Amino acid sequence: MKKRVAILGSTGSIGKQALDVVRKNPDHFEIEVLTAYNNIDLLSKQAKEFQPNTVVIANESKYDELVTVLGDLPVKIYAGNNAIAQVVEMETIDIVLTAMVGYSGLLPTINAIKAGKTIALANKETLVVAGEIIQKLAFHHKVSIYPVDSEHSAIFQCLVGEGQNAIEKIILTASGGPFRGKDIEFLKSATKENALKHPNWDMGAKITIDSATMMNKGLEAIEARWLFGLNPNQIEVVVHPQSIIHSAVQFADGSMKAQMGLPDMKLPILYALSFPDRIKTDFPRFSFWDYPELTFEKPDLKSFRNLALAFEAMDKCGNMPCILNAANEIAIEAFLKDKIGFCEMTDIIEQSMQKITYIEHPALDDLINTDKETREFSKSIINKS
Repeated sequence: MKKRVAILGSTGSIGKQALDVVRKNPDHFEIEVLTAYNNIDLLSKQAKEFQPNTVVIANESKYDELVTVLGDLPVKIYAGNNAIAQVVEMETIDIVLTAMVGYSGLLPTINAIKAGKTIALANKETLVVAGEIIQKLAFHHKVSIYPVDSEHSAIFQCLVGEGQNAIEKIILTASGGPFRGKDIEFLKSATKENALKHPNWDMGAKITIDSATMMNKGLEAIEARWLFGLNPNQIEVVVHPQSIIHSAVQFADGSMKAQMGLPDMKLPILYALSFPDRIKTDFPRFSFWDYPELTFEKPDLKSFRNLALAFEAMDKCGNMPCILNAANEIAIEAFLKDKIGFCEMTDIIEQSMQKITYIEHPALDDLINTDKETREFSKSIINKS
């Protein structure tokens, strides 16, 4: 039977690539729900092609325009973030791909878990902000969460068949981003144009900036902690510029498994949607002859302090990762609008982690309040600069 898929964030990078996967595998998948934040033009094109049951536009001011464009289709149309959080509960959905950017993916993911839906998770911030809550909910509702990030997909694939075999540590690989090897003096004058030029991956603006600051790897470390039930000291980051080894697992006996392949997000998307099956594809194949050298480096924590701050937040836990994430999202938004410099993003995150009230065992309401408080504080710093 075909899996009926809801794609939250269908107009973003992951959403578009997920639709490519569905387009090439019509015997395996069909689209039940599409959502977007603001991109009416692309969302309407996607809806006309895939004929989903429901589409949702988060920006409520775009609702009438979307109804006008799609009015002749047998498609239910809704608007608003609450609608996105509710639509995941539809009985006709088999799997929810959460590809929304940032904190916005949290509440829809929680609702989908409560509704018993399988989750294909491309929104790492959900586990960064509320990892313990998500883990408990998934266990209680017997819901599987399949990772879509290439690094977490790699670890997941390495663990299939290992049962209860003990993990000694995992190794998250990082490309190093566009500024690999640059020192702090260079980074002080780094521009958004250069920061958005990732050497290996085609991603959205937010995650590309995260890669440039290496915050992306810090967020992935926190996500991995909750996905795989690890302690912070079991997670290691290694810079691997070629992005061929997507991550690795070292087991208690000292042996290591790694997953390899070309840097193409459609592979982990397909694996998450089709698990436990592997579907034949015509994707380009990796060849050792094209990559005669694979190299590895230690991350530079002095120049790229965001990675160190993320590990600090993971060690402290509580609501500290939520503070880290909210400040980071505001800082990136300001950087992309030319309001602050590259290194000032780190300063804003660090100040937020120092000033916002720490809660050791936060409930969901505490995290919602922490997110709001941190965003307001971060904006106040930016407005003063």
